[in-house]
Amino acid sequence: MRKRLLGAWVLGLALLPTAALAHAVLVKSIPAQRSSLTESPPRVELWFNERLEPAYSRASVTDEAGTQIDLRDALVSREDARRLSLSLPPLRPGRYSVKFRVLSVDGHVVESNLTFTVKNPR
Repeated sequence: MRKRLLGAWVLGLALLPTAALAHAVLVKSIPAQRSSLTESPPRVELWFNERLEPAYSRASVTDEAGTQIDLRDALVSREDARRLSLSLPPLRPGRYSVKFRVLSVDGHVVESNLTFTVKNPR
């Protein structure tokens, strides 16, 4: 009887949702991944599925030459701890890369990047 109860308990633990083991996942960005824009965006905004640790979450935007061009003000929102944003100067036509490294409140670090392009206005 004890073996059955122990077996059922272990099986029950294995079937529990694993959300606590998940990492922060980027769920939305403005500009969107691989978007092509006719105007320079004023900001980059990144939304994640988990709350972020503000002191350990950062982002940067670089141009095609690899030069950081953002205004170095990356900040986790006080109103929504799942949103990280940073300001941009007016951008010239070209391809840009957004790199981010975030620490979610569950202690997992996630690093990734996305790109967008600013085209010549017509």
